[in-house]
Amino acid sequence: MKIHSRHARRIHSADAATLFVVSLLGCAAIFAQDAKLAAAQVAIQKRITASGANVAVYFKTLDGKAEWSVRPDDVFHAASTMKIPVLIELFHQVQQGKVKLDDKIVLKNEFHSIADGSPYQLRAADDSEADVYKAEGQARTLGELCELMITVSSNFATNLIIEKLGVENIRATVHALGADGVVVLRGVEDAKAFETGLNNTATAHGLAILLEAIAQEKAVDAASSQEMIAILKRQKFNEGIPAGLPLGISVAHKTGEITKIHHDAAIVFAKRPYVLVILVRGLADTKQSAALMADISRQIYSATQ
Repeated sequence: MKIHSRHARRIHSADAATLFVVSLLGCAAIFAQDAKLAAAQVAIQKRITASGANVAVYFKTLDGKAEWSVRPDDVFHAASTMKIPVLIELFHQVQQGKVKLDDKIVLKNEFHSIADGSPYQLRAADDSEADVYKAEGQARTLGELCELMITVSSNFATNLIIEKLGVENIRATVHALGADGVVVLRGVEDAKAFETGLNNTATAHGLAILLEAIAQEKAVDAASSQEMIAILKRQKFNEGIPAGLPLGISVAHKTGEITKIHHDAAIVFAKRPYVLVILVRGLADTKQSAALMADISRQIYSATQ
């Protein structure tokens, strides 16, 4: 069918008008979302100031279109967030064929300080999971120990895994992923190392890079990433980031807590998924620090979904 030029121009004009309206609507939606996030940023800053804590925040949507942070490169004691790079290195070595998740390790509560090589033991009373101590002398698989390390933050399981993988290998993988803000020097509860300042450290940005790599299936490979996400989703301590979200929102995350240190690092599987890391220093009451993280999480979710 032949279309006359005048009729064709009318069609093109109508198409252009439609595209212009759609473009305006898209810009309006982006502007509204940016305005909501800007308002949330102000509210979060006020909440942080009122808390009296030192806080770092890093937020980024997985589509890369929204990103915001507070003190993203400030260095904090990593506490148990250092178990995220241990998790990644475990699956990295599984992929390389160096270890298998069903490899068994005898539970021996003896480790060596990086300060002077002297032996030390962990105490069940200082750990978040005590049952594994009752099984000392028995064997557990790397997969079982990994589950304990992440979901209930077992320090005993963590040290056994680090001893098997090698801390140098963990650091190399962190560096390869571009997350140099996360520094793993040693296992957990090395008192002599702690006293000399030899601690595992992390920045909000560094932890976010690791979580984004997992979420984007780039940390090891797609299958490994899905397994890691499944483990992180089984996290038992949910008073921080998940507490600020509506029921039903899935969260893959790892917390960390020692005296006056309380962290949460998460992949939030909302309609528009994102990575959120919150590091808190200076609050002795963990109920206060958990409430602070939940409030920040709530503001970010409301502004971006």
